[in-house]
Amino acid sequence: MTNILISGILGHMGRNVYELAAADADVQCVCGVDLREDTFCGVPVYDSFDKVKEPVDVVIDFSSAANLPNILAFAKRTGCGVILAATGYTESDLAAIDAAAKETAVFKTANLSVGVNLLQKLVKEAAAFLGDAFDIEIIEKHHNLKKDAPSGTALMLAESANEGAGGAKRFIYGREGMVGAREKAEIGIHAVRGGTIVGEHEVLFAGEDEIVTLSHSARSKKVFAAGAVRAAKFLKGKPAGRYDMNDVLASL
Repeated sequence: MTNILISGILGHMGRNVYELAAADADVQCVCGVDLREDTFCGVPVYDSFDKVKEPVDVVIDFSSAANLPNILAFAKRTGCGVILAATGYTESDLAAIDAAAKETAVFKTANLSVGVNLLQKLVKEAAAFLGDAFDIEIIEKHHNLKKDAPSGTALMLAESANEGAGGAKRFIYGREGMVGAREKAEIGIHAVRGGTIVGEHEVLFAGEDEIVTLSHSARSKKVFAAGAVRAAKFLKGKPAGRYDMNDVLASL
């Protein structure tokens, strides 16, 4: 049995994680941490990690990048693993994550969807196969409440495309004005925000007289919650280090 603590349990994603965990015989949510103390479906919710007294194997966090120091401190103190599913991490946040991974198991990915991680692999292969004869553009679409742009997933896909292309590309974030002719070394990244779009990512390979498009569309946020629960079961008992969805998929 994997005991999980859901950080941000009272939010939409936290509730989705709880529902899927409750339906999984190998996982149980022992408590949550959120902005206010409460009870959720009989599970205690604390307003601070310092108040947690239940034994925790893995923390699943869908709250905010601002909560990162509290989560990492709790993980170091208790030895539990941590799944970081928030977005908008700064360079100093990423450095703190790398440092924490020397002491505990840290799982971080820009997207917990199995389909997106397959897309990442396909994008890398396509970029290597098609080469400089094809221009690469990435379009991501999300709901109007998303605060960061471009999405972490779009950046992950851009990095994969760049790896496939030999690492010589540079990222261009949108275009405006007289920018001149497009350069071969560019990967264009564009963000759309509107309505209740859960998450859509399209990678466009545009060549002479032909276009190859690889895309993924999430119809519900439950795909991310399902990935988090799967990752929690994988992470339990793992030694200190950095892990991501590729490690989970390789273990299946």
